[in-house]
Amino acid sequence: MLTKQQIQKARLWSREKMKSAGLVLRDDELDNIEIADFNLGDLDNMGLYMMVYVNTSRVCAKELIMSPKQTCPEHYHPEVDGTPGKEETFRCRWGKVLLYVPGEKTLNPKCKPPVGREKYYTSMHEIELNPGDQYTMMPGTPHWFQAGDEGAIISEFSTQSRDKYDVFTDTDITRLTILKN
Repeated sequence: MLTKQQIQKARLWSREKMKSAGLVLRDDELDNIEIADFNLGDLDNMGLYMMVYVNTSRVCAKELIMSPKQTCPEHYHPEVDGTPGKEETFRCRWGKVLLYVPGEKTLNPKCKPPVGREKYYTSMHEIELNPGDQYTMMPGTPHWFQAGDEGAIISEFSTQSRDKYDVFTDTDITRLTILKN
């Protein structure tokens, strides 16, 4: 759970990172940055900041902003009501992101799952994305990712996003952030 102050601080940090990377964010968009800690209470290590530009029944475009070494936990986007899960393309805009998907296990990965939660990370094929690099994942693909030493900004282009249906391998995670009073 996060406090309103933690959320505001993370929103301001996200806005400054986007600005320093040359991405324009209007003042009215600041309150729309979603701060997700997955209700683990460890935002600096496991979390994600998201700015959604558009999310219709057909397409979605977002910015994913991550602090240094921050991890978005392993999850996949399932079929919902007979509609395929989300197909998504990640394009690194700034920093570095290490993406892990099914495939041949990377022998010497550049990062590791968060300490104490290793058993929930099954996808260990590493894909390094630097500015200008992109990777597309098909619906239902388990994946997780971690920002590099400076953090990262990733543009996500996808089919409709239905985040509340995301399935996480870590059973302690809930997708939608709960606020502390």
